[in-house]
Amino acid sequence: MKYLMMTSNDFKNIPERLEEFLNYLSVIKGKSHNTVAGYKLDLSMFFRFLKLYKGLCPQNLDFNEIIIADVKDEFIKGIKLADLYAFLSFVENARENSAYARARKVAAIKSFFRYLYSKTKILTENPAADLETPKISKRHPIYLTLDESRTLLNTFDETYKNNKRDFCIVTLFLNCGMRLSELCSIDISKIKGDILTIIGKGNKERTVYLNNACLNAISDYMIERGAMEVLEAHKDALFITSRKTRINKRTVEKVVEKYIEVAGLGNNKYTPHKLRHTAATLMYKYGNVDIRSLQEILGHENISTTQIYTHVDEDRLRNAINSNPLND
Repeated sequence: MKYLMMTSNDFKNIPERLEEFLNYLSVIKGKSHNTVAGYKLDLSMFFRFLKLYKGLCPQNLDFNEIIIADVKDEFIKGIKLADLYAFLSFVENARENSAYARARKVAAIKSFFRYLYSKTKILTENPAADLETPKISKRHPIYLTLDESRTLLNTFDETYKNNKRDFCIVTLFLNCGMRLSELCSIDISKIKGDILTIIGKGNKERTVYLNNACLNAISDYMIERGAMEVLEAHKDALFITSRKTRINKRTVEKVVEKYIEVAGLGNNKYTPHKLRHTAATLMYKYGNVDIRSLQEILGHENISTTQIYTHVDEDRLRNAINSNPLND
């Protein structure tokens, strides 16, 4: 039986063992639809590469046309550690994958082979056990300044279609620092006063506290939404599209791109995720929010993920240097 959120189309043309693994992630491990889809994409690419690498398909065949549904246990048992590194070399050089993208593929491969070794027992040894993860250099997050954030919020005009909805979307990003998937999943029934319950990364439920700016934006938008026609299955969704359904991630990305351009804030480099960075940075820089509290607000599992925001306050560092008594 396939997991409820996956359809039969999601499992077409993939190896049987990969289908079993994806079902295991969904049903047993409770991974989100996005995580399962990401693993399917990465591991499908992995198997296509191996068939090409081992000369099991024409070399001039379009990569995405390589058939992998015929991959059986004997093929999988023949995979060695050297094959895994060959794949990582391929995605780095031929696909120009960043260290972060390669690390994600390593995580998928290690999880898959661990499943085959410890759960299904079809492997007597795990070829991915010693597979190393590419080192990811920590970069300073890209974010809007306080003035730029205010400029963005001031660009909304009553003449724009879905003005109230789009303003509410940007307000929630800049004030709450929620993820794109979390914003799309917001249900009206999950808003109780200033408390919003959302489904975060890994299907984990978490609480978001709404400040006055968010509450006012939601209240104004609900008047607009009340006049919208909504399909029955999407009645509880907060953000609705012209198709009368829950808003999707691409639509939200387009909303952000549109208003970033209208505000004259650059060449659309500020994605929804950059607005999440902005919220975290502003809270840390101006709100005196400690790193542990920020971790809870952002829904980070590890404090190390949150610590990137401790490097953004250049004014604080400059003041520290200037305060040195030897400065005089």
